[in-house]
Amino acid sequence: MKYIFLMAGKGSRLHPLTLSYPKSLYKLDKDTSILKRMVSLIKKYDAEAEIIVVVGFMCEKIMEEVSGVQFLYNPFYEVTNSIASLWFARNCLESDNVTIINGDIVVEEKLVRDYVCCRVDRPEVLIDSSIKNSGDYNVQVNNGRILVMSKELEDYYGEYAGITKLDRESAMRLRQCVEQMVGNGMYDQWYENALVQMIFNEDFNLYYKDISEYKWTEVDCVSDMLLAKQIHALL
Repeated sequence: MKYIFLMAGKGSRLHPLTLSYPKSLYKLDKDTSILKRMVSLIKKYDAEAEIIVVVGFMCEKIMEEVSGVQFLYNPFYEVTNSIASLWFARNCLESDNVTIINGDIVVEEKLVRDYVCCRVDRPEVLIDSSIKNSGDYNVQVNNGRILVMSKELEDYYGEYAGITKLDRESAMRLRQCVEQMVGNGMYDQWYENALVQMIFNEDFNLYYKDISEYKWTEVDCVSDMLLAKQIHALL
């Protein structure tokens, strides 16, 4: 399967801690960064994994961190959002199964084993229904499908966990939507907003996997950094 990591951003919400290194290189222990850990786990549970990493901010440091992956560069990372990074990786969406992972996500190993490295036959996003308030990018659902995902939702079913899995048809449809949105100047959007556009405009069926029984975090603040270390230490 293909795995696309989006990590071109500057991690500005963690400034000043991330002024001198990319957030994806935050050390979970003295030898293991967020990126190195995820790449290692994916290779452990998917021996044929094809891993693509889209970089921007301090790309040289990231490219020195791991081997055996393909790097793509978003030169406009300072003025674009993740949809532009996915646009640079759009050719990688021509695949039978694609998993898109935000570069600041830390999950426990058994989630990688149980789901991240498993094939799907329909488009799905990972969400955590145990998070009912103070979520960052939130999700409302109905009858097993996503109704909307947004940072503006105040009433929602759970929080989006930063991982999307696509079958061939949905990957191609996402590519077309990303190309159209970027072509229309919408390069400042999260790529997930393309999925929402598809739901609203194309009657796209996007499903979800509830991972509330697993440990995970998006690293956006100091408390998240501490939680990420705890998750890494789980046996």
